[in-house]
Amino acid sequence: MTMVFAMTLTGTQAKVRLPHLLSDGMILQQNTDARLWGWDQPGKNIQVTASWTSRKYTVKAGRDGKWLLKVKTPAASFTPLSITFNDGEKTTLRNILSGEVWVCAGQSNMEITLKGFYNCPVKGYNQAVLEASRYKGIHYVKIPSEMRMEPQDDANCSWKAIAPNTVGDCSAVGYFFAQVIYKTLKEPVGLIMANKGGTRVESWLSAENLKKYTNESLDSMTNVRKYEKNDYLRPLVWGNGTFSPILNYTVKGILFYQGCSNVGDPVGQYAKRLEVLVHQWRQDFKLGDIPFYYVQIAPFFNGNNEGDEGAKLREDQWKASKVIPNCGLVCTDDCVYPYESQQVHPCQKEPVGMRLALQALNKTYGMKDLWCESPEFKDMTISHDTCYIHLQNDYGAISRYEDIKGFEIAGSDKIFHKANASYYWGKGIALTCPEVKDPVAVRYAFRNWGYGNVKNRALLPLFPFRTDNW
Repeated sequence: MTMVFAMTLTGTQAKVRLPHLLSDGMILQQNTDARLWGWDQPGKNIQVTASWTSRKYTVKAGRDGKWLLKVKTPAASFTPLSITFNDGEKTTLRNILSGEVWVCAGQSNMEITLKGFYNCPVKGYNQAVLEASRYKGIHYVKIPSEMRMEPQDDANCSWKAIAPNTVGDCSAVGYFFAQVIYKTLKEPVGLIMANKGGTRVESWLSAENLKKYTNESLDSMTNVRKYEKNDYLRPLVWGNGTFSPILNYTVKGILFYQGCSNVGDPVGQYAKRLEVLVHQWRQDFKLGDIPFYYVQIAPFFNGNNEGDEGAKLREDQWKASKVIPNCGLVCTDDCVYPYESQQVHPCQKEPVGMRLALQALNKTYGMKDLWCESPEFKDMTISHDTCYIHLQNDYGAISRYEDIKGFEIAGSDKIFHKANASYYWGKGIALTCPEVKDPVAVRYAFRNWGYGNVKNRALLPLFPFRTDNW
């Protein structure tokens, strides 16, 4: 009996071990050198063969048992592929597709599935279930949300193909993004969902970057006590436990929706730390400046509809888009219903996914005829009691000439009043206010719950802005 047990143990140890992320049903990034990795006995040779090529790859496990190699992947196709790993005993992965792979990162507005959360429905769930059979080429994998003090190289997960019984557990924003890419490119799409509700930007920063750019404690027990009831706010641990396991995977780009938990930070802090995080992830993926498309947080009361803490965080997100290379920011100022001021998870996720897809199709996939940018403030001129606002990225039009809402004007007393707004060809948006005879500053939708209704020719909403720095 002892001998049988020993033989069994030896056989188990000899067989190549793969991370859970490399499994049946995965989608490989097309037309690239995709990384495959795993573990085996130190010094053991592993032969890798793929169904789409006659080439044989060989790699040797290092002293620590780890190995990694790159294989050339084929063009996107809905033809099932397979990969076999052979170290004397074969392991074969099946039902693989080649296509476009995107990471869905961030906090709960990225994590929320099509089924929604408790008291947080998502618009379009039933329709998604009814139409799921049309999108079998969209696959997703959810990385478990786990905290770790050290970076992890594996996570217990598995790939799922979209079907009526699986679509509900996919990230809603991610799925609506994938739908547009899938229908437009007619290629498989893979989503890697590595996110955690409630996390701050610091939750994903590495120990090195936390030391260099923040005053966050890296002591585990200090953070356990500090965030005893809100573990999702802890720095470092979510990146180590939830994001690190995917860093060897070859991806096309990153989608990011996060920021609510950083509302109230000092002005400018979030922009810098987001820039650092993007640089960190790009370094860790070792794929160059891969695309980074992210979402500006939606209006939310934050305890006071008239406050501006949320507006300042949105401003920081906009500022970050000016310094992060190969990125794009989508505005969600119109993706909330009037009754959702206290709903941190607005139900309209389809336009969010669509706008992320427009960014990707235009900037990553070269479809330059698509309008993907929201309008933004360009400059202002003041003549007597009238402010003239000029926009950029309006594509030559704004959505309305009447009932323009969201603008406020202040004089030197720094008290803002609701402005009357009109559009004049060649002059821009003219703003006046009976209470302000000598205006010096303008704000648009610059409150926690700051409704505005200006859009451009693509019917994308104007980014909230202010001309002051008060």
